[in-house]
Amino acid sequence: MEAAIRVLLVEDDTNLATRLAEALEAAGFVVDRAEDGDTGWYMGDTGTYDAAVLDLGLPRLPGLEVLARWRRAGRSLPVLILSARGTWSERVEGLNAGADDYLGKPFHAAEVAARLRSLIRRAAGTIQPVLRLGAIAFDQAAGRVSVDGQDVELTAQEQKLLFHLMSRPGRIVSQGDLAEHLYAMDDVRDSNTIEVFIGRLRKKLGRDAIRTVRGLGYRMG
Repeated sequence: MEAAIRVLLVEDDTNLATRLAEALEAAGFVVDRAEDGDTGWYMGDTGTYDAAVLDLGLPRLPGLEVLARWRRAGRSLPVLILSARGTWSERVEGLNAGADDYLGKPFHAAEVAARLRSLIRRAAGTIQPVLRLGAIAFDQAAGRVSVDGQDVELTAQEQKLLFHLMSRPGRIVSQGDLAEHLYAMDDVRDSNTIEVFIGRLRKKLGRDAIRTVRGLGYRMG
């Protein structure tokens, strides 16, 4: 099972958005969707996402304006542009507006997933495909976690939680932030469930693998 990241998909083509969202979710991503630029801008401005997939030809607010507003507001989430517009000038325009990558239509969902993983690793400062913290290694492509070289079996949700913590070494991550990345927007989020998952991970990875910062959240590394 591959590790998940939380993605905002802004695409007005309902059929395309549904197919892409289903493919990304099957690969372990958590996907929230918006079908127009105005909604997409608001969700990206107020929500917590590891990356966004943004179409350029959107109703109500063009994709480039959505991106420009995010950047002006200091939103640094990695953005992958999807567009049927294939000219070099339009690609340059998107990158100059603050996009991190560009993919023309038609495309393969597997390539979108691969590019998203690359963008989030780069943004987290972990370009290598294997995350390492002390004795813990997380091979994202293979979905394999090991401690001192010994494989550890984790559920999909445990892998999502571990990925989010390991990609932020030394940083305090709140329960709310973990819940945002563990569950899709419409799912019920329960902080007690996060505590249960943290407890499971400690049993499998070691008692001191994840430290509690009282009143603030959790930290690895």
